[in-house]
Amino acid sequence: MTNDRLLTHLRHVDLAVPDYDKQLDFYAGVWGLTKVAEDSGISFLAAEGSPEQYVVRLRKADEKRLDLVSYGAATSADVDTLAERLLAGGVQLISRPGGVDTPGGGYGFRFFDIDGRTIEVSADVAVRRHRKIEEKEAIPVKLSHVVLNSPDLERTRAWYEQHLGFKLSDSLSSPHMGEVMHFMRISSQHHSMALAKGPHTSLHHISFEMRGIDEYMRGSGRVLRAGHTKIWGPGRHMAGDNTFTYFLDPHGNTVEYTTELENLDEDTWHPHVYDFSRPEVTDQWGTANAMNELVAKESFNDPDRGCFLAPPV
Repeated sequence: MTNDRLLTHLRHVDLAVPDYDKQLDFYAGVWGLTKVAEDSGISFLAAEGSPEQYVVRLRKADEKRLDLVSYGAATSADVDTLAERLLAGGVQLISRPGGVDTPGGGYGFRFFDIDGRTIEVSADVAVRRHRKIEEKEAIPVKLSHVVLNSPDLERTRAWYEQHLGFKLSDSLSSPHMGEVMHFMRISSQHHSMALAKGPHTSLHHISFEMRGIDEYMRGSGRVLRAGHTKIWGPGRHMAGDNTFTYFLDPHGNTVEYTTELENLDEDTWHPHVYDFSRPEVTDQWGTANAMNELVAKESFNDPDRGCFLAPPV
């Protein structure tokens, strides 16, 4: 199968949440997203600096789960090409390419990844009217990346490389655990997705890009002052060279503020394997609380039993 890249960027991450009102208050309040549409237990939240119609969708449900991860493609023809490739490769499609019935419309389809997650690819989505985030304005500029837990890390990495054209940027390993995380890219951005070795299939975290270091710190402080649980940070990773502060949303999903994620030269880049047992690998600054077993376990999240179940439109 060809590895020609047809994906352009990460569009949005969709969550099912039992306590819908509390989650909506968090994301549209202290976290700094903007509610742009709501309809009977489904809300769409945009980042003010992003041309995407929305970056998070919340859906009221009895069980917490990751509903969907959505990626963009450049053209409807690319969407059709990808669907044909996936079918030829034996990937199970949930829907065939057609109109997308969410804010901004577009043309796309959905399918299952190797772990049973629902993935959507779409093109021709209307651009949202967005704006430049101003100095000291500590709200997300855009969705940065998503990290997914997988019980079979190498199988999942191979699937994303073979079927969706992702490339490996860097990996984390340790002498005791072997490789535990792969940072994967579909552009010069160091990663739009990472895969983490976990005990079950689940969401690891969702990351949001801030305007700069000052805005990242101001935002982190606002969430802390509001009484939300900080897991880890503030610090600066070595892989990706980005800043990080991780919090728990009201349902225990991990969310991150970040900034300055590395842009790399794809023609000359060679993946590194970093030993995350070295403290400067997890945090170059040395300002974050130590990465320990308790911190790691928070991001394992609850087992996601929604695999191979198509979410509602």
